[in-house]
Amino acid sequence: MVAPLLQRRRGGKGPEKDLKTFVTRLEAYNFFNTSKVKGKRDKDGDEIPIRYGYARLDAFGRIYNRVLEHVLNPEALRIVLASALKPGEADELLNTLKPVLSATERDHLIEKLAEKLGPYEWEKVRDTIFNSPNAPVSYPFIWDTPQHDYVQWNGIGANAGLGALGRNVGEVMGVFGTLDWAEKDGWTLSSAIGGQGWFSKKHISFESSVNAHNLEEIEDRIAILQSPLWQCPEQEKDKKQEIRCGVDAGLPPIDKVRATKGEKLFDLYCAKCHAQIDRTSESRRIVAHMDKLDAVKTDTTMADNSLDYAGFSGILRNKYLKTDVGSVLLNTKAPVAVTLTLATENVVATPDPDKWFFTRATDWLVDIVKSFFSNSIKPSVKTGNYTPDTTQGPFDSLRAYKARSLNGIWATAPYLHNGSVPTLYDLLLPAGPEKGDPPKKSDSKDTKYRPGKFLVGSRELDPEKVGFRYALGSSKGFEFDTSLPSNSNAGHEYGTRNDPNGLPALTDPERWDLVEYLKGL
Repeated sequence: MVAPLLQRRRGGKGPEKDLKTFVTRLEAYNFFNTSKVKGKRDKDGDEIPIRYGYARLDAFGRIYNRVLEHVLNPEALRIVLASALKPGEADELLNTLKPVLSATERDHLIEKLAEKLGPYEWEKVRDTIFNSPNAPVSYPFIWDTPQHDYVQWNGIGANAGLGALGRNVGEVMGVFGTLDWAEKDGWTLSSAIGGQGWFSKKHISFESSVNAHNLEEIEDRIAILQSPLWQCPEQEKDKKQEIRCGVDAGLPPIDKVRATKGEKLFDLYCAKCHAQIDRTSESRRIVAHMDKLDAVKTDTTMADNSLDYAGFSGILRNKYLKTDVGSVLLNTKAPVAVTLTLATENVVATPDPDKWFFTRATDWLVDIVKSFFSNSIKPSVKTGNYTPDTTQGPFDSLRAYKARSLNGIWATAPYLHNGSVPTLYDLLLPAGPEKGDPPKKSDSKDTKYRPGKFLVGSRELDPEKVGFRYALGSSKGFEFDTSLPSNSNAGHEYGTRNDPNGLPALTDPERWDLVEYLKGL
């Protein structure tokens, strides 16, 4: 049995009132973002949670829910609460509310509902409005991010146009930025830029605590970030420059003979999807190679959620979103990816309300101009083996995962988008036995399959397999179980078995050669 979401607290003034507001919003955030196994409960009737572990998060699921919470209007709430409250209670509660709820009105509404609804009614309301963030993925490494054409594990974000700023604004919205949205008379330049129409009688103001100008400055700093080196190049040593690399931290030098053999294997098995780049070039570009789910065969939950998750469009209903294949009109319920895009565009288009007028106007103008006109990344078609977007499926290309350049890959364990493989060597092993294979006896170091369970949380690097040391029972940490929902370590088994196109499975010495080469990227 779960406890009620909130208990009413006494009001107050000053710090007490602010603290009460913070606690209310924090509890609501945690409850709305419950990660759970769909349709299953334990013997006590409680929901079975999906544990994220270390360095993983379903950021998109949480961002989706933040948007759904703040676009929700009384019209949509009436539909949701009709079956959760007694006849007439929903009308009594909602009739006094404005078409667009302010942050304060939303707080009061949550507190009133907490008094009226029991635990299971709360869960029913939550599950009708929100989607469970049940697809934790590893934190992506951020070097080269501004140089990508498409970002995020399934390429959901384009870096062209508003892309970089929109991506960062969305992340702040998902981690508890204050969103103060309200309906106002007339129209503004911001509302028109946000796609709400010119010369309209009403518009929605998307004021928030998001500081877009600072986000632009952070993005500029990330643009000069380069991937870490395992071993310092000889030519750099000759210049007597202080180059920090893995060898400085005690990692063994790369075996050049093995790495040379590994480079040839990389060209055969990996280069088709993972392009090589000059990590130091200011003009470098990283073209994402997208592979559809049927081809890469890794855990599909994150990519599926990006298309399948939907929610009430609320205040964005009847708005249009332009896509590569035409405009999408939002109905009562809409894909959350669409709602998120529209909300993000409007937040970016709205100047910071906390700044002095001239500073606000100047920063806003600089951000808009820089995003749209000074962005060196231009709109482009995705590369790879994926299902293209069509008028019938305008977001089908999102059912895919991205292969990127592997520079610095040695420093990014665990591997695959959901962090389900602990080392590079393990990634070159099959996920499990198939027909005719020897059985998988254990997760010992001698197994010929990827480990089904391992510990994460260690900070000790394994310089041979390239990843963190993970033996069960070796240290305190989080046990990663690949048999649990969203944790599958299947897929990306290139080179682990004989390829239908003629490439043989890698031998064990070849695996070690390839790992040695990957250290130097």
